[in-house]
Order: sequence, then C-alpha cells, then structure tokens
Amino acid sequence: MNTANFSTSFLVDQTPQEVFNAINNVRGWWSGEIEGDTAAAGGEFTYRVPGAHYSRQKITAFIPGQKVAWHVLDAELAFVQDKREWKGTDIIFEMAEKGHQTEVRFTHIGLVPAFECYDSCSNAWGMLVNGNLRNFIVTGEEQGSPWG
Repeated sequence: MNTANFSTSFLVDQTPQEVFNAINNVRGWWSGEIEGDTAAAGGEFTYRVPGAHYSRQKITAFIPGQKVAWHVLDAELAFVQDKREWKGTDIIFEMAEKGHQTEVRFTHIGLVPAFECYDSCSNAWGMLVNGNLRNFIVTGEEQGSPWG
C-alpha cells in the first residue's frame, strides 16, 4: 500500500521571509471562511466551506523564513465516508533559499493515498498551493476561489 504523504513544491523570486509572511496571511490565499489566529505560534483557526469542509488547526511550528506547521485538531469532510480523515494530520510549509530563489515545499502529513479524500484533497491542495498561494506570494494580491 502506498503510504506517501501528499507533497508539492515550487520556486519563487521572493525571499524566505516574504514567503513566510504570505503563508501566514491564510485569508489571502485559502478561499473559504477562516476564523481565528493564523499568524502566531500556538494560534488556532478554523477553515470552513459550508456543506463541504470544516477543519480546526493549531499552529505547532512558526519559524520565520523557514517553517510553518499546522496540526489538524478536528475535521469534518462532508464528501467522504470517514468524515474525520484529516483529524490528527499535519500541514507543513517549508521555505529555503535555492540559488537566487526560494523553494516552497508543502506537505500534508497523513494525507495518504489510502484516504478516500486523497484524490480530491490532493487536487485541491495542488490548486491552492501551486495556484493561489504561489500567486499571492508573487503578486501580493489576494486570491479568489480556485474553482471559479
């Protein structure tokens, strides 16, 4: 069985600190209803798309210019049988200089192919991270929904 976590990465011209700042402005790139503190160690916030997705994250790593990690404390995914598949998983953003650019690496630890939501969740993360987040880092302009 494939137990690989979902991961993706990209390069931008911005500094690791600029990338870090953009990631922590979650409302600027993750479309949906967000409540709570998204930019401080120990902060907690919820993400909700009514009728489809709810999750509550705690910021467990907050290292300026290097790493941000969220632990999913609770989750309810309306579109899969096991509604709590995300609960207990970790969402990690790492940034590092690579030549004259910054590499942004995203990993959702615990989002594995055995999960019913893997295909739809990994596709959504791919659009959000490689689309919305990357555009937000590069342009500074808040993004809309990747689904139109």
